[in-house]
Amino acid sequence: EVDLERRTQITAVATQGRYGSSDWLTAYLLMFSDTGHNWRQHRQEDSLGAFPGNSNADTVVQYKLDQPVIARYLRLIPLDWNPTGRIGLRLEIYGCRYTSDVANSDGSSSLVFRLSIRPSRTATETIALKFKTMKNSGTLLHAEGQRDHSLSLVLEKGRLLLLDDKNMQFHSSSGGRLLVSLGSLLDDQHWHHVKLERHSAHLNLTVDRAARQVHTVGAAQSHGLQKPILSNRNFHGCLENLLYNDLNLINLAEQNNHQGNVTFSCAEPVSVAVTFTDPRSFLQLSGLTSWSSEVVAVALQFRTWNRAGLLLTFDLPRPESTVRLYLSEARLRLQIDRAGRATLELSAGSGLNDGQWHAVELISGPDCLSITVDKDEGATAHTSQSGRGCTNPFHTFQGCMRLLTLDDRTVDLMKVQQRLLGNYSHLQMDICGIIDRCSPSHCEHGGRCSQSWSNFHCNCSTSGYRGATCHSSTYEQSCEAYKHKGNTSGHYYIDVDGSGPIRPRLIYCNMTEDRAWMVIQHNNTEVTRVHPSPEQHQHSAHFHYAPEEAQLAAIISQSEHCEQELSYRCRKSRLLNTPEGAPFSWWVGGPGAGQVQTYWAGAEPASRQCACGLQDNCLDPNHYCNCDADYDQWANDSGLLTHKESLPVRSLVLGDIQRPGSEAAYRVGPLRCHGDKNFWNAAFFDKETSYLHFPTFNGELNADISFLFKTTSSSGVFLENLGIKDFIRIELSSSSAVVFSLDVGNGPLEVRVESSVPLNDSRWHSVRAERNVKEASLRVDQLPAATQEAPAEGHVHLRLNSQLFIGGTASRQKGFLGCIRSLQLNGVTLDLEERAKITPGVRPGCPGHCGSYGALCRNQGRCVERTSAFSCDCAQSAYTGAFCHEEVAASFKSTMSVAYILRPPHELSSNGSVPPPSVHSDTSPRGENVSLSFRTLQSPALLLYADSLDREYLALLINRHGETHKYFDRVQIGVTSLADGRLHTVTIGRRADAVSVQCSFSVVFFLSTNVNTLGVSVLTGSYELDTELAELASLGFTGCLSAVRFDSVSPLKAALLHPDGDVVVVTGPLVQSSCGSSSPAKTHTAETTHSLSDQPGSADPGQPLVNAIRSDSALIGGNAKHLSRNRNSLSIVASKRGEM
Repeated sequence: EVDLERRTQITAVATQGRYGSSDWLTAYLLMFSDTGHNWRQHRQEDSLGAFPGNSNADTVVQYKLDQPVIARYLRLIPLDWNPTGRIGLRLEIYGCRYTSDVANSDGSSSLVFRLSIRPSRTATETIALKFKTMKNSGTLLHAEGQRDHSLSLVLEKGRLLLLDDKNMQFHSSSGGRLLVSLGSLLDDQHWHHVKLERHSAHLNLTVDRAARQVHTVGAAQSHGLQKPILSNRNFHGCLENLLYNDLNLINLAEQNNHQGNVTFSCAEPVSVAVTFTDPRSFLQLSGLTSWSSEVVAVALQFRTWNRAGLLLTFDLPRPESTVRLYLSEARLRLQIDRAGRATLELSAGSGLNDGQWHAVELISGPDCLSITVDKDEGATAHTSQSGRGCTNPFHTFQGCMRLLTLDDRTVDLMKVQQRLLGNYSHLQMDICGIIDRCSPSHCEHGGRCSQSWSNFHCNCSTSGYRGATCHSSTYEQSCEAYKHKGNTSGHYYIDVDGSGPIRPRLIYCNMTEDRAWMVIQHNNTEVTRVHPSPEQHQHSAHFHYAPEEAQLAAIISQSEHCEQELSYRCRKSRLLNTPEGAPFSWWVGGPGAGQVQTYWAGAEPASRQCACGLQDNCLDPNHYCNCDADYDQWANDSGLLTHKESLPVRSLVLGDIQRPGSEAAYRVGPLRCHGDKNFWNAAFFDKETSYLHFPTFNGELNADISFLFKTTSSSGVFLENLGIKDFIRIELSSSSAVVFSLDVGNGPLEVRVESSVPLNDSRWHSVRAERNVKEASLRVDQLPAATQEAPAEGHVHLRLNSQLFIGGTASRQKGFLGCIRSLQLNGVTLDLEERAKITPGVRPGCPGHCGSYGALCRNQGRCVERTSAFSCDCAQSAYTGAFCHEEVAASFKSTMSVAYILRPPHELSSNGSVPPPSVHSDTSPRGENVSLSFRTLQSPALLLYADSLDREYLALLINRHGETHKYFDRVQIGVTSLADGRLHTVTIGRRADAVSVQCSFSVVFFLSTNVNTLGVSVLTGSYELDTELAELASLGFTGCLSAVRFDSVSPLKAALLHPDGDVVVVTGPLVQSSCGSSSPAKTHTAETTHSLSDQPGSADPGQPLVNAIRSDSALIGGNAKHLSRNRNSLSIVASKRGEM
């Protein structure tokens, strides 16, 4: 311990071993104090307490303090030394003399200062001071300004609050609007530095090393700090070097500018604290003889972050009993176990693990037992007896204690330290070593920080982020990314910058077969009429978008294409006043506030044209917009804005609307963007010695790295960045293992994920690595994440200084062979493709996505490769949608049907009796595959009918439940009715004479008599329908059909989505429906979309079906009256049209 005899500004310390010996320190702690008591441990930037010492007796090791320390006393505590010697030390301290002006307040005095010159609004004002106190609350500063505004600096539970007060006089510390809160545990009787600066409308508050900026329109913006007042009405402690700009206010206060009992020296109350650092810590004291009279009084103060811990325990001789005072669930509990009698128990207080000092008083007498927590707050409980027992694990206490008294006698803890009183182990004496690990908080994105004595925890449940520090987003960055996880259209949270500061927002994703559109709504996407008004010369509209500005800009930037509809319908209302006049209307678009645009949708920027002007087809060739012709009839200038630099549309001004007879309407559609340049940004590494290099990765406290890779190689380095000692690396160490390794100064740390399947299978695999102050984690694909905890006391800053290498290393060894895609570091995508264009051995892009994503294409959909991404071709599927997953369904009535020509008709021979051989061979297949789903309450009913030119037919019916039929050469399946309103699926497969049927309950199939298999019967001879079959078919069908497929043909899909073809004939108002969903629904649901009744080529509902169906065709719902006349046709749902 060194006494410098006065407070000194210490800048560095140097150590050296004992001369000519083997005695030197290898590690030590530094402590500082103003009084020789209440020591404060000095910690390095990473909160490390231990300092490296010497490696020999002669070399001088100097440590420069990152911030100078003002203290009189310095204490060096050896931690470790040369194992072959003893403790030996030569110490040198570097610093300079320190002078200051100090004032002390007892809580009832104040310093007052009034400006003689009012500062301008644009002037910069600064207030700086230092303070120390043992009280956790009090008002440090109150500055009044004009317009009843004022600012206050208030100490509240050890934190410093900046309050903005309006229309209020000076008040208690709890009033005012909170602008910012900084610092923690500021009531530790150590000096803390505070600086408040005003720059125009901004206030900067600095407390020790922490700084925050706040924008205010209150006191700081409207005026200067006119009357800074240091109000000590509640503050009890010392102030030092109180400066307002260049004015030393304490020096001025000595000239009688103060009120009350202010002294100009700092009173230093001696308060010795003791710290229980770990589970082995204890303090043992002798009991008092007075306790034999059954009267016990114990008092103490404690502070801790733990919810549980044993504070003290002692035995009483009469009656024989054991007393335990402990924390449980952050409440104080007292338990007295008495021999042969019921246990006494009571509790008091709550939330006592908040890190604040709490005062406890325990009084036990023959007939009374009381415990009081924080007397001033009145938390007192009394009991005389309790018969309820309690089980408590009695965790050891970790925290600080002070002011311990036994029967009103204060325990001298300095005698304990000198081993003159009691016994102890693993204690820190004369110091409270509590640390607030949540100030500043390492929890990001609004995660809530909680802590224990030795650790902290982030609650990310409501933040939208995950990980130990709520760093990584739980959401994808685009609709494209959601689509490639197999998601369909819907609302999704989009986090455009991943772990960056932009918050996720809910956005609608429209997944089509070849696009994933992000649809961003604004406040008015409807068609809006504008009526003429003599008083109104212009009509203006402003559009506000749901995402914040930063998110909107990021979406547009990272999308491959964006567009927005801009439509104007007009009657005697000119638009751009082309070709020479000043434009009557314009719109504002682009990032930020946007820029005025005088071109219209469909034209080029700055062209002053509409789409018709670009295409040279305007109504009046002398103008470049249809509306500029000024006709007394409705015209239209509409189109899409596609230049991303001009999007989104932020406002619209229409000018030519005041003339009599002028009418107009406009629509600004939602912003629609597709493609994700980041998601598909890829590079292919074809040499082990090749790599891409980027600037040094900056991820000192939090780093997340994500990418996708595919390879056929068994090993290779994905990424590496080095520092002097620190490094970070991710590599494929074997064909089934990915390793994330790093070192932040505590020694190498490795996280490994092993896969049960090979990772070098030339398919895309995802990797996500994260490192923060608590742990390092690694996830590969959907395998469980592997984690490694960081040391509780160790370096936390990752310091790198070399280039970042991708696909290789600086040594050109262990390079990666294959593709890396969508590489993001802390939410920022590295442009691999641009760098690959100029790098030998690396190629931009990486084709071949169907191997990884092809399984997303369902129901016979075919995966189609694209340069960036893939799409599902649903042409051969009965389904539609992005992944061929959406059932195509329709609700039928008995008068509706669909006919499909299976192949184009051929010209017959001259006698018209025999078809060409090629036709006959094609229309006599050796097998069929048929599948469909249906829902109905009707039985019996015809679902599907198909015939061919060689007089074969297939019919699918629902049989009447409960009846017994004796059909020739056919078999009935099941006895349960299918006409129950539920969705049923039927699949038929025939190969030559082998037929397989998969169905739900009672379904009957018909085929030629050459085959007699389960559920199928065949009729041969002359082509005459079974009479009973024809009767069933004549009833028609009422219900729902969906996903109808006959070999490679999807007749219902063709009828609904492509009704204009010459192979489809629709009878009745066929409407696409959602009736094919698995949930129960009505058998017929009216629809208002996708109606085909008015489409060209649609059959009139009253038209005979025979005129609509040709040979070599298919009918879905064909009329049974004409079934015998059709050849090679497929019919769905028979129409009810008379008798056979």
